[in-house]
Amino acid sequence: MTGTLPGLAARSPEQRVFTVPNVISMVRLLFVPVFWWVLARDDIALAGWLVGIVAWTDWIDGYLARRLGQVTELGKALDPVADRLMIVSAVVGGLVVGVIPWFIGYPLIGREIVMGGMTLYLAAKGATRLEVRWLGKLATALVYSSVPAFYIAEAGQLEWFMWPVAWGFGVAGLALYYVVMFRYFGDARRNLTAVESQPHREED
Repeated sequence: MTGTLPGLAARSPEQRVFTVPNVISMVRLLFVPVFWWVLARDDIALAGWLVGIVAWTDWIDGYLARRLGQVTELGKALDPVADRLMIVSAVVGGLVVGVIPWFIGYPLIGREIVMGGMTLYLAAKGATRLEVRWLGKLATALVYSSVPAFYIAEAGQLEWFMWPVAWGFGVAGLALYYVVMFRYFGDARRNLTAVESQPHREED
């Protein structure tokens, strides 16, 4: 006997579930309902710091996955889901309580809807998923810094620092978000063309 549980012997490293990076992603995902609970208690400052923790630790699970050789299919899905759910929750919640300006919040939500629809369409067509662009990472970092800064500044904490971060990073991140989105349109078109150009087998 090898001591391996039945059904796990043939499992590849990318199919593992309980890895250190995946657990971190799951914990970050659990912060989403905690954020809504805190916001419902009208604790704007704590809600902002929670968003900041999730946003500013975005790199940890990805870094550990590569460093520890624990890159998994689940992790590739969990990490962006945790990020998207938290930032969308923070923007929607911020619009509801009047923390996020509408001319920043609504375009951010619109962009997420468009990108989500594009991703689903590519998957339905069997096309390869979009590769993350460096400018996309930069735009995300700016937005992820801006959103919690709006909360913290509105709560009256570190206003001298948070307001410039909120407005400066928010405007720059939003503009860059849309520049990158149009580049993703081109990437999506090329991916779809590659699928359509593949020869189809016909049965005799």
